[in-house]
Order: sequence, then structure tokens, then C-alpha cells
Amino acid sequence: MQRSKIAGIGYYVPERIVKNEELTKVMDTTDEWIQERTGIQERRYGKKHEETTSSMGAKAARIACERAGITPDEVDFIVFATLSPDYYFPGCGVLMQRELGITHKEVGALDIRNQCTGFIYALSIADQFVKTGMYKNVLVVGSEMHSMGLDFSTRGRNVTVIFGDGAGAVILQPTDDPNRGILTTKLHSDGTYAEKLAFINPGAHGGYHYDKMGEAVDLGYPPADTYGEIFLTPRMVQEGLYYPNMEGQFVFKLAVQKFPEVIREALDEMGLTPADISMLIPHQANLRISQFVQKTLRLSDDQVWNNIQRFGNTTAASVPIALCEAWEAGKIKEGDLVCLAAFGSGFTWGSALIRW
Repeated sequence: MQRSKIAGIGYYVPERIVKNEELTKVMDTTDEWIQERTGIQERRYGKKHEETTSSMGAKAARIACERAGITPDEVDFIVFATLSPDYYFPGCGVLMQRELGITHKEVGALDIRNQCTGFIYALSIADQFVKTGMYKNVLVVGSEMHSMGLDFSTRGRNVTVIFGDGAGAVILQPTDDPNRGILTTKLHSDGTYAEKLAFINPGAHGGYHYDKMGEAVDLGYPPADTYGEIFLTPRMVQEGLYYPNMEGQFVFKLAVQKFPEVIREALDEMGLTPADISMLIPHQANLRISQFVQKTLRLSDDQVWNNIQRFGNTTAASVPIALCEAWEAGKIKEGDLVCLAAFGSGFTWGSALIRW
């Protein structure tokens, strides 16, 4: 069975830079507080009503196609990962297909909802399509427009200060070179504590919320009489229940456990060690998490790429953006062993080993 390789890569981030100081004007926080807890100094926000998750994905995709030596017309299949879709439905895959002007090809489009681990899942799925010979050029995209759905008040600061907008994309193609391509991918999940990091409302559970142990709790409003009320009620608006919530300490403790585990799992399968890694591209969730993982695996600064300081957490887009940045900076060269890893809501986590 042949392997798949990353033949082209690209990323896009909006022009608008939002520094920590700007957020202090709308919520009770400081630059020092944000940097101490997350390492973030600034992030990017897209243009409202002008840029969307799918349009940013299309911009990254065009760059990836050009670097792969193909046109969007030659794409055989699309895998799109995001937690911030343009619409509740349909998914962003078909919207980006339209944005790229390739609807006449009627290629398949698959949407992935694995949040921070979304790109790893998407890459693994695309890898199977290419390895089996089903498709030749698979476009894999991670894109997020977080700024349109955050709580810009003191109530939401713990979540809002973390996230930014952006998109990354790769083109996967087959290769007969036994020393190149995706070596292995590892995917895991555990839904036991799903509500610890979740965007529960609007949802289709008809007036119920879920507590920390996953038990249904009646929020007090009557059964929905109309389709619209199922997804949004006055109490949801009043109490801010339609914003994401996160128990940061719980997520941090689980992340620093699962990150090294899933990286070692991939390395063990291939008979490799952390010392063999040329570049680790971790999901940019929190600089403190990345630093903890780096220390645990005994990696040097030259073996880990972090850009959360400048872009914040772009969820499904963070791994491809960081991967593209590292490659553009000359930190990833032919023959290098590149490891991608992510952990996020669900909880889900995963890794990928790539011989560049």
C-alpha cells in the first residue's frame, strides 16, 4: 500500500491584530494576567460580514494547491475541520467548494467536528483515502472564525482571551517513496467529561442543560412549541448559556497527560523515540501546555514550534497554521520527522508522524 504525503501547504490569518490591551477595554483583565496563564500576546480577528470560516479556508486552500502544483479544479475530495461553521448546516466543506469555484466537479465534501483535534482527525481520514487509491488530491482544511461567537465581557474572559481566527490547509497526494509521507496517525476520545469544555446551547435537547457529571438538569423553561425555541430561549440569552464554557484547570491537567501519551504511542509503533523528532507541532491551546509537553519529552526549543503568542488558539486551524509557518521558516526540511499532536473538547486527542 502506498503512503500519502503533504504535497502543498498554506495558511491565512486576518489582517486585524487584537492585542491583549484591547480586550482590557471590554472586560476586567490585564495583559499580564493573560500572558501569565496562556502565553498569548495577540490574536487575529476576521472582518465581520466579509470573512467567514469557509472563505478563510478557501484562501489557505488556494495557497496549498499552488504549492502542490495543482489547481482547485484538480481536487478530488474535501475534508473540512471546524467548530465555528458558517451555518448550523450545511457544513463548510460545500461552502468552501463553492468559494473555490469547483462546484461543477461535484467532488465529495466531508465536515469534521472534533474541535481542537479536528485537523488531526481530518488528516487521518484523508490519509486513508489516498493510501487506498480512492483519491489522488485530497484537500484538508482547518479553519475557525471564533471572534463572532465569544462573550466579550468579564463573565466570558477566561475563554474569550484565548481564541483567534485563521485557517490552514494541506493537499495530500500519494507517494511511492517508502521513506516519505504519513507514517502513522493515532486517534482517541473519551466522552466522560464532555461538559468540562463545551458549547452546549443552542442545542436540540429541548430545554435541558447538563451538569458537571453529565446529568440532565431542567433549566425551567417549558417544552419548546416551535423549532426555533428548541435552539434559543430567553433564559439562554439572559444567562449567557449560548457561549462556550471551559473548566480550565481540569482541561489543563488532562491535556498534559494525553499529549505525551499519544505522541509516544505513535513513536513506539514506528520504533522511534522523542529524540528522533525534528519538529513537534502541538495544537496551540496554551503555551504552558506546550512547554510542559516539551519538558516531559525532553525536547529542545528547536524541536517545538509555538505561535500561540501571536495567533492565540485557532482550534482546528492551529496545527496547519503552525506547520506551514515552521515550513516557511525553513525549520522543516526533506527527510525530517515531523510530529503533529492535539487535545481538545470531547475529549478527543490524536497524533500524526510524518517523514517530510
